Amino acid sequence: MKVQEAIEMRRAYRSLLPLEITQVLLRDLAAAASLAPSCFNKQPWRFVAVHDKEVLARVHEALARGNEWARDASMLIAVCSQKDLDCVLGEREYYLFDTGLATAFLLLRATELGLVAHPFAGFKPKKTAEILGIPPEMTVIALVAVGVHTSVLSPRLSPGQIEDEARRPERLEPDKFFFENHYPTESKVAYRGKP
Repeated sequence: MKVQEAIEMRRAYRSLLPLEITQVLLRDLAAAASLAPSCFNKQPWRFVAVHDKEVLARVHEALARGNEWARDASMLIAVCSQKDLDCVLGEREYYLFDTGLATAFLLLRATELGLVAHPFAGFKPKKTAEILGIPPEMTVIALVAVGVHTSVLSPRLSPGQIEDEARRPERLEPDKFFFENHYPTESKVAYRGKP
């Protein structure tokens, strides 16, 4: 599969079937994330792959309402980092950006393997950190639900989530976010929500 194909195939599906989480799969996803670029190669990302059923059940307690679908994932990966692990250049703190790059590499590799890797923010970060033993100085940025997509809709989905399963949610046209030579005046930029 070419990179462009993985980019186009990647979807944040919520209707998931289980899969066996093997050490081979874990190493494969970790290797993909490890190849992401970072400021001065600092590699600030940290991932906690949760697939033990008892630990997963505890992490499920930290899910926000509306993310019950994530209970069907075979694995939840906690994505975390901290400012001190990466470059701070003036007011620019790179750790979130660089960790996002590594997470994107992980998502694309999972897609290439025929899996769903759905990142989401609907969880309680402090509770998740406590459950997983993540140090308090770390920021738990996101969870990534990993499973196999099924066309059979999960009964855990809301009406809006069912709609998102049927078709890819609307994407901004490139001229709304990709500019040449200068940033346009605000009147020329369409926002999806409030500016």
